[in-house]
Amino acid sequence: MRVEMGTPAGPRWRLELIGVSKSYPLVKANEAVDLRVAPGEIHAIVGENGAGKSTLMKIIYGLVQPDSGAIVWEGREVEIRSPNEAQKLGIGMVFQHFALFDTLTVAENIALALPSRPSLEALSLEIRKVAVRYGLPVDPNRHIYTMSVGERQRVEIIRALLQSPGLLILDEPTSVLTPQAVKKLFVTLRQLADEGCSILYISHKLDEVRTLCSGATIMRGGKVVGKCDPRRESASSIARMMIGGDLHSLRPAAKPCGEGPNVLALRDISVVSKDPFGTDLNNISLDLKAGEIVGIAGVSGNGQKELMEILSGEKSAPKGCLFLHGQDISMIGPRERRRIGLCSVPEDRLGRGAVPSLSLAENALLTATADVVGWGGLVRSEAVHEFARRIIGDFGVKTSGVNDTAGALSGGNLQKFIIGREILNKPKVLVVAQPTWGVDVAAAITIRKALLNLRDQGVGLLIISEEIDELLEISDRIAVISNGSMTPARPRREFSREAIGMAMTSAPLEMQVRDADVATA
Repeated sequence: MRVEMGTPAGPRWRLELIGVSKSYPLVKANEAVDLRVAPGEIHAIVGENGAGKSTLMKIIYGLVQPDSGAIVWEGREVEIRSPNEAQKLGIGMVFQHFALFDTLTVAENIALALPSRPSLEALSLEIRKVAVRYGLPVDPNRHIYTMSVGERQRVEIIRALLQSPGLLILDEPTSVLTPQAVKKLFVTLRQLADEGCSILYISHKLDEVRTLCSGATIMRGGKVVGKCDPRRESASSIARMMIGGDLHSLRPAAKPCGEGPNVLALRDISVVSKDPFGTDLNNISLDLKAGEIVGIAGVSGNGQKELMEILSGEKSAPKGCLFLHGQDISMIGPRERRRIGLCSVPEDRLGRGAVPSLSLAENALLTATADVVGWGGLVRSEAVHEFARRIIGDFGVKTSGVNDTAGALSGGNLQKFIIGREILNKPKVLVVAQPTWGVDVAAAITIRKALLNLRDQGVGLLIISEEIDELLEISDRIAVISNGSMTPARPRREFSREAIGMAMTSAPLEMQVRDADVATA
């Protein structure tokens, strides 16, 4: 396909996609997509889960080859057959899921991604220069396993910047950052744009898009359905373009704290992690009451994984530390906990929450109750399929049917399926980790409404999340976990985004002192 481009003065666009399409056996991921990004522009790509954003970014970065259409880079039509070719052109990408080796240093990780093989000493000097220039403080000699998620993201960005990109793709870059870290990241991105680097910014956080970006392309069903200057739009108007209709926001009222009986009690849980890169839990205590949502905020890697393992039953708690309706469940496993009413949704959708290669019906069976599994462990096939169909219908899961594999669903639809599966198991207590991580705005509202409805039915919910706005929206009380220690849970009216963000990065002793001051005020 030949494309006539530009003027004698040079190309107007850093990147231009013309009629790009990509199909898979069961879905048309991209259909005749046009996209233009100017030098120095911060341009957002927004859309629901499954809208085609990820496939499009993989095409630009050379991970996926388009079926048709043209990619034009700085006025010249190109074929990008691999990430290596993308990097040679000047395209860098920072993925939502970081690709770093925990046991290596910052410099060693970055060296692996560079086409040349500089000495670690010379590379460390370059890392420090870039870190100072863009306000991304990083020690080249520090091991990755000692770093917070925000610090790891800096490493990924520096790794991309060392290749002097003309275009930087950022996929959900703020999903695990505190409000303070987000502000610092935006300063860096604006500086890059001022120096001429183009940025493609993929995010479900529409307020951030409106704050940061000067252009936006909206996708739905693999097609471009709109383009706008997000600074002149509201979050609601962008959301309407994304979903093709009105979006009804949540305005839940917090329930009065202190009412209802205790359904779950944590008593001074202290556990030494056997993982060399894990976090020890230190004297964690909490009461969860029937008909309330308690949110636990924290930056990833501060003990959430270890706490979730204790609560789900994957790992035993010390005897006498964990009680469900007054019964000591510290030493019993996940299946028995589910039988008596404690269900859980892990952070990792694929691999822990669902098996990618199994059908939705088979995944529904994984945590099914006696309603689906008959006496003697015999599976009632029709009951399993009906259960899966109920999940799909009740929670608006977009799929062609119960025989689709879990791996074929978009992240948001799989998350709705997994949470729906646990809710329909009729828990008395539900523990959910990252309920709307990487999920579009419509799916997030569906999930949050389902959690609120469950609360109003008298179920106790414990929500572990890095999304501060989510916790402020649906929690009745909020606690903060940092370095394996947790503050007492307090009513959400006592918190602001900034206060939670500060507590998420505070030392545990400082948090306990602050809590004591509040209690005695």
